[in-house]
Parts: sequence; structure tokens; C-alpha cells
Amino acid sequence: MPMHFKNPTINEPFVFESIGNCWNQDRIVRPKGYPFYHYLHTESGSGTVEVQGSAYVLHENEGILISPYLSHSYGKNTEEWYVAFATFTGTIDSSIDKMVGNRPVIFIEKEQGARIGALINDVMDNWETLSLDTHTLSLKCYCLLMNFTDSIYTRIMTDEPLYLRYVEPVLKEIEANYTEELTVQELSRKVYITPQYLSRLFRRFLDCSVYGYLTSYRINRAREFLVSHPRMEVQQIAAKTGFTDSSHFIAMFKKATGVTPLEFRRIK
Repeated sequence: MPMHFKNPTINEPFVFESIGNCWNQDRIVRPKGYPFYHYLHTESGSGTVEVQGSAYVLHENEGILISPYLSHSYGKNTEEWYVAFATFTGTIDSSIDKMVGNRPVIFIEKEQGARIGALINDVMDNWETLSLDTHTLSLKCYCLLMNFTDSIYTRIMTDEPLYLRYVEPVLKEIEANYTEELTVQELSRKVYITPQYLSRLFRRFLDCSVYGYLTSYRINRAREFLVSHPRMEVQQIAAKTGFTDSSHFIAMFKKATGVTPLEFRRIK
């Protein structure tokens, strides 16, 4: 029953928070949902997923994508229910909402499910290599997510010269110095363009503002601290992720995730 979790040092646009296959699934009940987009896929046997008052029976090669913090439960219908799964995060995981058309639940039928299952198996079979090549692993994650799109987000950003010249260096600056006080003015000066033009580029490529991306990045780092350091105080995590005021941090965390930092820690 192989399963892998995200390496906390990986900072890529899209990353598998967890991924696994050949998993003999027991019953799961999540009244407060899961903190990340979660895909569940039947390899053999069958199971039923209950979410939003509806029941979805997953036969072989069928699957379901569930949005974060959506109450759900699932369990097997057959003596054994083997599943594959993947959960998704990353520095721009807030873009997943747009990629999937803001649909809270997506049922995947057999033909498409077979393609997704093959992608998961490919990642699992080559994990030892991919875990060292984080860019390729991120692209694999992106390719899997594209199976859930409404054909709106189909351009691969790293093929765009403007993205490479202006946006990517700013992303790297944020990743390196997110604990510091950063402003749009300072970041735009790093790439010799105006704050207004940088903001337009962020809207074009990432569908968010520069400040929105910076906040999202800090919240993602905070989620990792909450999970990996269960005894660390919320005030310490706020300071370590660039928030000078813990009350502001708690408010922004709840706005982004729907729960407070302590509630998030209990869900995980």
C-alpha cells in the first residue's frame, strides 16, 4: 500500500500533498472535509462516497474529486475496495478553483478515470526519480489536474516569455523572502517594471494580485508548520510566515481556508 506525502521543502506551482495507489480502503468519515482538493479512484471492487447529500458509487476506473472542507464520507461495497488517490497543493493552489470551474464535486467516468489512474500509477512507479526532480513532478501534478478542467486554464505558463522574464523571478523572490515585509513596489523594482504592469501580469498568468499570491504563499507555509510542528504556538507560526500580527494572521488564514489555524490542525 504505497503512499507518499509532499516534501515540505518543495515549492512549485502545483504539488501532490499526498498520492498513493493499491490502497485497501477502510471507511472514512470527515465531517469537516479535507483541507485540500482530494481525488479518490477505484482500482478494483467498489465503494460509495457520500457528499452534499448525494451518494456516488465508484466502480473500477471511476473516481471523484472533492473540494476542500466539504463534509464527506466513504466506504467499501465489496469485501475489498482498492483505490488510488491524490491530494493537491502548491504555491498557486488557489487557482484550482478556477481550473475545475468552481465545482465542489466532480464525478469521473471510466474512460477518463482510466487515464487519471494511469497518471497516478506513473507517478508512483517513478517516485524515486520524480521526488528529486521537483519541476517535472509539478508538471505531472498539473497534467493530472487538467483532467478536471472545463478547458479554461490550458496554457502552460512556463512557455510564456513574459512569465519567465517578469513573473517567475518575483515568485522566486517571494519564496526566498516571504518572512520579510514585501511590497508590490519592491517586487516590481526587482524586475524593472512598474507595480501596475506587474499586477497585470499576475492577473493574466495567475489570476490573482501580487498581494493575493504573497498571502496565499504565506498561508500555505503556515499550513505546513501547523502539520509538521504540532506543538508550535500560532503566534510563532504567524511570525515565521511573514505576519507581524497574530490576529491578522488568524483572520487571513480563516478567510483563505474557512477555518482557524487551530481548527485546521485538528482536521489534519
